[in-house]
Amino acid sequence: MTKSSRRKFLKRSALAATALSVGDFFLVPRHVLGGKLSDGSRVIAPSDKLNIAAVGCGGKADVNIRLAYNNGSDNVVALCDVDDRQAKKYRAQFPNAPYFQDYRQLLDKANKTFDAVIISTPDHMHAPIAMAAMQLGKHVYVEKPLTHDIYEARMLTQAAQKYKVVTQMGNQGSSGDATRVIETAIQKKMIGHVHTVYCWTNRPVWPQGVRSPKDKGESQPVPPEVNWPLWLGTAPYRDYHEAYMPTRWRGYWDFGTGALGDMGCHFMDVPFRALKLKYPTSVECSVGSVYADFFQEAFYDDVCPPSSAIHLTFPSDDKKVKEVKFSWFDGGIRPQLPEGVEYDELFREIDGGILFVGTKGMLTGGLFGNNPKLLPSSKFADKALPTPEKPLVDGKTEGHQQQWVKACKQGYGAYTSSSFDQAGPLTETVLMGNLATRAYLARENGKFTGRKKLLWDGENMRITNYDYANQFVRRQYNGGYTL
Repeated sequence: MTKSSRRKFLKRSALAATALSVGDFFLVPRHVLGGKLSDGSRVIAPSDKLNIAAVGCGGKADVNIRLAYNNGSDNVVALCDVDDRQAKKYRAQFPNAPYFQDYRQLLDKANKTFDAVIISTPDHMHAPIAMAAMQLGKHVYVEKPLTHDIYEARMLTQAAQKYKVVTQMGNQGSSGDATRVIETAIQKKMIGHVHTVYCWTNRPVWPQGVRSPKDKGESQPVPPEVNWPLWLGTAPYRDYHEAYMPTRWRGYWDFGTGALGDMGCHFMDVPFRALKLKYPTSVECSVGSVYADFFQEAFYDDVCPPSSAIHLTFPSDDKKVKEVKFSWFDGGIRPQLPEGVEYDELFREIDGGILFVGTKGMLTGGLFGNNPKLLPSSKFADKALPTPEKPLVDGKTEGHQQQWVKACKQGYGAYTSSSFDQAGPLTETVLMGNLATRAYLARENGKFTGRKKLLWDGENMRITNYDYANQFVRRQYNGGYTL
C-alpha cells in the first residue's frame, strides 16, 4: 500500500468509526464534518484547528495567546496591538499572521481568516472590540473584568445570545477545581445557611490614590512604537506619559477599574456561583483618605483610591436567610479574625482570600478559592470537603483558554466556565463597587452627597435614591467609538 493510499484508507476508517451505517450509506455526524447549523452558527470538526486573532499581545495576552495556541494544536492567524513593543514577541513567532494596530482594520481586512478573537486590552476597550467581533459572528475570549461599565456588561451578555457565539471571560479560577469544591460544599449546606461573605485582596500593587501626570500637567513624547490615539480609544484625550502604560493604567478611572476590577472577578466569582447570587439590592462603601499636607485632604479624581471597603446586600434563595451580606476589602484591609480561628488559617495568601459564614460554621479559600478549608478546625477536624458535582476542567485553571477553544469548535451552546451569561452579571456586581466608590467621592457644591447606602434596581440598571450616581452606569465614548 502506498503512503497516499494508506492515508486515504486510515481517513475513511476513522470516518466510518464515527458514522452510523444505514444500508450502503454512512450518516456522518455534523461534529465530524464541521459546517454550519440551522441557526447559522459554525461547527468546526474537532480534527480542525481553530483560527484565532489576538487583540492585545503583551501582558496578560502573553498567557492567553500561549495557552490558546497550545503548542500548535490551534492557529494564531492575525495580531493586533497599539504598541509595537508589546507585539514584538508574537509577531516573531507568527510571521505569517497579518499585524494591525487598529482592531477595526483587523476585523475589516482579515475577518475571513479567523473564527475567534482573544481580547486582552486595557478595560476601557474590552466592550467595543468584543461587540464588533461578535457582530461578525466571531467567538470571543475577553479578559477580566469583562467590561469597564455596568451597561457594557449587560450589552455584551445580550449580544452573545443574539449572535450565537461562544464566549469566555478570562477569570481562569472559574475553571479551577476549588471553585467547584466550594460550590458543592456550600450548596450541600456543610456550614449551614450562609448569610455573610467576605473577600479581600492586597491589590492595588500599582500606584493608586496618587496625583496623576494629567493633574500635574506633565507629559512626555509619544514613543514611535505607540499609536497613542488608538491606545486612548474610548477615553477622553490626554497627553502621553509612561505612568499609564503598560499595566499601570489599571489605577486610572478613564482606562481601568482599580483593585476591584482587577481581582473582584477572581475572588467574588466563587461566592457568586456557590450562592447563585443575582443583582444586589444595595451598596455602600468607604475609601482610604489621602492628605497632601497637614489637615489638607487631597482628592485625586483621575485615579482610584488607595483602599476601599464595599458592602453589598443580595436577596437570598435560601428560605432560612433573608439576605446575604457581602463585603469586599482592598488595599490591604482585611475582615476581623473570627473567634476560634487562627490567623494563618484565614490570612494564608498574600493575594487575599474568601470567607463564607454560615449558621453551622465557616469555609475559607484563597485566590480562585484555592485550598478550601472548613473553620473552625476544631469543629470540622473529621469532616472532608465533598467531591465536586460539576465536571472538572482539563488542565484546571490553565485549561481555561483551551476549554473555550474546544467549545468554539463545537459551536454555540457548548459549555464554558465563564460564558457571558455567567460573567456578565458577575461583572455588573463587581462594577457596582466602583459605582459606589465614585459616588462616595462625588462632591456637589462642596458637599459629599453620595455618602449613603445606594439602592439598586438591577433590572433597569439604575440607582433609585441618588441620581448623580447613574452617570457611572454608562460612560460616554470619545474618539468616534460605538457599542
